[in-house]
Amino acid sequence: MKSPLVYSLLAGSILLPAAAQAQEKSPFSGPRIEILGGYDQLRSGSDVDIDTDEDGIFEDNGIDQSVDGFAYGAAVGYDFDLGGVVVGLEGEYMDSTGKQSTSEDVAAPFGYRINVNRDLYLGARVGVQVAPRTLVYAKGGYTNTRVESRFQDRAEDDGYELDYDDGQSIDGFRVGAGVEQLVGPGYVKLEYRYSNYSSMKYDDELFSDNSSIGIDLDRHQVLAGVGVRF
Repeated sequence: MKSPLVYSLLAGSILLPAAAQAQEKSPFSGPRIEILGGYDQLRSGSDVDIDTDEDGIFEDNGIDQSVDGFAYGAAVGYDFDLGGVVVGLEGEYMDSTGKQSTSEDVAAPFGYRINVNRDLYLGARVGVQVAPRTLVYAKGGYTNTRVESRFQDRAEDDGYELDYDDGQSIDGFRVGAGVEQLVGPGYVKLEYRYSNYSSMKYDDELFSDNSSIGIDLDRHQVLAGVGVRF
């Protein structure tokens, strides 16, 4: 006859695997990596484009303050399923095709070019699993972008010689929201994010030692992503 110890070991060998199987890993936990791409718009904090038709400085010209382009890049993250709520940390490296150039008459032919370059992000997110394979989340954190600009006076005999190149890395914050859907072994996502950057400053070298300006920047992005978890 088998001893109680033998029966206990037999029962444990059956129940422990069953319990482990019942507590399967959450589909929204662990490390992840993804690629991102979508619409990108960087513009000044003003809610209207510059248009000085009435004072005649720009004659009939309006200056579009929006720099639109395609944002693309990659992100990594790690999520924790706390039971009903998912929290995580994430980081991104993005770039953009955003570029704007124009030639406007400002008392003399004057040209400028703005290029939007790399964008870094480090932040956190919190989400709710609204369906077995669907997560809705909000996010926020620190962001830093780089903007390259060039200004030129295009008149040869106006008494001015301006050829000014400038590159600035600008700190800011980001908030956003999105939805993540499991598909096969990976997932897809759709996300909106808003970023605000501290003023981009142009010093006296550009303004003939008379003044300097600071431009507050807003960024709007709608991105789609594809990722996998490990």
